[in-house]
Amino acid sequence: MREKNVDLRRLARAEGVPFWRIAEAMNISEPTMTRRLRRELSTDEKVVIVHVIKQLGGDVANGAE
Repeated sequence: MREKNVDLRRLARAEGVPFWRIAEAMNISEPTMTRRLRRELSTDEKVVIVHVIKQLGGDVANGAE
């Protein structure tokens, strides 16, 4: 069985953004975030998450964590 949403997982790891921060920014719980990632997300859903990851990754780079 292939892991789902590998692109999002790799991006989050590369940007240094943990799932709990992504979930917090999306106003959902971390378990909800994890459950969503169990199935391949639509392109629209991925765009939203990529935007959040990039925003949070920039915050980490600027010392906002």
